Amino acid sequence: MIECREGRCTVRGPINVSNVVALLAEGKDRFTAPAVSVDLAGVTEVDSTAVSLLLEWRREAGRHGRRIEYLNLPANLTSLAKLYGVTELLSGR
Repeated sequence: MIECREGRCTVRGPINVSNVVALLAEGKDRFTAPAVSVDLAGVTEVDSTAVSLLLEWRREAGRHGRRIEYLNLPANLTSLAKLYGVTELLSGR
């Protein structure tokens, strides 16, 4: 579930294989501001699809000339990003 207010969006609940397609579509619909901050503190569970999702949201923002940043990445998501060597892509703006 994604809630947005004035360029700041919050993701709550799990990000995993069972809901990643829905979250991808929801993000594309909601992340329309020129600059979006996505707070991930409310994410309760992740698998490797979460990393793919954040990278795709970043690619989508870039295609439309927007900027996206991720805040409060959960420790398990940070660990997966390190494992896949994409930490800088998720932490950079």
